[in-house]
Amino acid sequence: MENVNIRIATKQDIPQLLELMDQYIVDFYKCPRPSEGSVEKLVNHLIENPYEGIQFVAEKEPHQLVGFSTLYFTFNTLEAKRMAFLYDLFVTPEVRGQKIGEQLLQTCISFIRKKGYSHMIWETAHDNLAAQALYDKIGARKAVWLNYEIS
Repeated sequence: MENVNIRIATKQDIPQLLELMDQYIVDFYKCPRPSEGSVEKLVNHLIENPYEGIQFVAEKEPHQLVGFSTLYFTFNTLEAKRMAFLYDLFVTPEVRGQKIGEQLLQTCISFIRKKGYSHMIWETAHDNLAAQALYDKIGARKAVWLNYEIS
């Protein structure tokens, strides 16, 4: 396994990060490509407004991004604290199995604990057994809350 550096995304990462996000959105999740410029606008917004959310990138030397995670922040009224929602966790197929996803996840956990957030929540598909194995491995537990959605 090669050395991987997990760090907060910067403006210099945007071109590579946009490529990764395209793989994640279009290739992995099979969703339509977002409108031109919208993902770049989102990434810039997070870089400029880290109080709303943050992206971590996994970087192999020399400056090759191979994964990313995205946290969005909101509030937990029951504890009167901020909380985080892990919305994205993606590693390129070429480096899967090298524990990079686990490193990104642990970085997110360390971040929210250091900042004193109440907790971090996330979702995964019922059939994403690889992700579920990772979450079980780190000691996460399935939430008792049911998820609903509306468009």
